[in-house]
Amino acid sequence: MKLPKWNFWNFGGLFFFYFLIWAVVLAFLPIWLKEQAGLDAGHTGLVFSAISLIALCYQPFFGVISDKLGFRKNLFWFVVCAALLMGPFFTWVFIPILQFNIWVGAIVGGIYLSAVFQGGVGVVEAYIERASRASSIEYGRVRLFGSIAGATATLIGGMMYLANPISIFWFASASAAVLGILLRTAKVDTSSSAAAAADPADGGEITKERVFSIFKLRNFWFLSLLIVGTASVYDVFDQQFPNYYNQFFPTTALGTQRFSELVSLQTAIEAVLMIFMPWIINKIGAKNGLILFGILTFVRIFGSAVATDTISLSLLRLIAAVEMPLLLVSIFKYITGVFDVRLSATIYLLAFNFAKQAAIVIFSSIAGNMYTNIGFQNTYYFLSAIVLVITIISIFGLSNDKKRRSPVGAVQPNSKTNMVASPKM
Repeated sequence: MKLPKWNFWNFGGLFFFYFLIWAVVLAFLPIWLKEQAGLDAGHTGLVFSAISLIALCYQPFFGVISDKLGFRKNLFWFVVCAALLMGPFFTWVFIPILQFNIWVGAIVGGIYLSAVFQGGVGVVEAYIERASRASSIEYGRVRLFGSIAGATATLIGGMMYLANPISIFWFASASAAVLGILLRTAKVDTSSSAAAAADPADGGEITKERVFSIFKLRNFWFLSLLIVGTASVYDVFDQQFPNYYNQFFPTTALGTQRFSELVSLQTAIEAVLMIFMPWIINKIGAKNGLILFGILTFVRIFGSAVATDTISLSLLRLIAAVEMPLLLVSIFKYITGVFDVRLSATIYLLAFNFAKQAAIVIFSSIAGNMYTNIGFQNTYYFLSAIVLVITIISIFGLSNDKKRRSPVGAVQPNSKTNMVASPKM
């Protein structure tokens, strides 16, 4: 049996160590903010809102710059260098600033954490998606390493957090060092025909006029609406779900340990599903994949509101193992199947990351205050209603990408006026 080419393992390693950092930090950040920084649900929501708000400042520039850079790694290196500082930031900087002033702390935390995560993730994913396409590798199969990292990080992170909460952030810094080594060795054969098709520079310069032409597209706005009403609500729901989950256990420590084990199981299932998801999305279409993601998100949020025991709540959490592969594979396949592929990073960071973070800025504070004033269950009813309405609208608003695709291997058009890319990923 022939083993995958070296690029497969290298790109997979980039995903593994980046999402190792992501999972070990963000999975326990709401608990850390409550237990170590002493923040209540409302102030925790403020911190997450600041992270999302400041990420908005990064994303439009990151998208355009990523398309201009093509296969160059400058922005990726920026994310790696920022991640290296995770341990020092949480050990010596964050808590003193939060204690000095919650607003200043939220802003400083937002500037730093959004550079690594909510802003930086678009840089990482857009680069690896483009590099994978150039190397004739299915993005979804490379992305499964991120799910494996999530399963690994949450299991290890739970044990490390209980032993010493600050250790998870130093572990993140060490992981960033390995990520840097892998980025240094990552290479793309730019002379291949696949690389030429994936290179944004092929077919013309990324001009201001070409970028702004995106905003004239109906599909762009409906895709953004879907992301606002599903993916952003998904993230807001997950932000403080660990604290809700802990309420079903006699002690916070037991709840944290069980949640860590549950997320590890979820991400392990997610990794297996990621192997098959590209094939599934190619069969059903990226639009249907996005709609199915919305339906499952509604089921998980609404179900969590009516769940009365840890078993049903845990089973609902496992739906996320299907949601993430659906979203991650569908979004890139929809973008490269409907829009000009040369602007894939710009569209991804605007329609996906920018739209999502803009909504999270609003929803995080609203949800945080609702958790405090009316409780988790009533807030979940509100969030699930948003998801259901937007998903129904998207069924009629999004274009059918399967009708727009040419057979695999078709030549991509390079006309400056063409805004539809033919081939599948």
